[in-house]
Amino acid sequence: MVVSLLGLWRHRWAARCSHNALRRLKLLVLDVDGVLTDGGLWTTESGEVLKRFDVRDGLGIHLLQQAGLEVAFLSGGKGGAIRHVLTGIKDKPAALTELQRTLALTPGQCAFVGDDLNDLAVRPVVGLLICPADGVAPLRARADWVLDRNGGDGAVRRLAEAILQARGDWDRLARSGWRGRND
Repeated sequence: MVVSLLGLWRHRWAARCSHNALRRLKLLVLDVDGVLTDGGLWTTESGEVLKRFDVRDGLGIHLLQQAGLEVAFLSGGKGGAIRHVLTGIKDKPAALTELQRTLALTPGQCAFVGDDLNDLAVRPVVGLLICPADGVAPLRARADWVLDRNGGDGAVRRLAEAILQARGDWDRLARSGWRGRND
């Protein structure tokens, strides 16, 4: 039995984040540290910084891409691993607006997932502002949706399932499974 859309959200379903809003999305932009990771850093003896990612988040991102959704990483940190990777960004709203212009998308077709105060700045340039359960209190208060999972602990996967369900793609996946490479 497929879990209902509302059943995916234990903590908070805000009226501003509707099934229709999820269906209209064409671009999902993710902060990295605190959303795809738990915000912690490990350092090796040689000084290399390591981060932990939830593999289910990775498959969720891949499934969204297969369903035709653009996915981008927007981070103040350094790094890269997806088609649209914007790193070292000091002005997130300006960078996000430029990405929307490049992809010919409106703010209403874009959702942003962030976890901290610097992510509040994108509020005016996105249709949906979303945060993990452990996002900072001021962001949780202004978010359209507070996910029921913490950053780095399947929050993005939970969102991916809800988007796929809203777009009508989830039932087939839940029934037949997925075949492919998650890379």
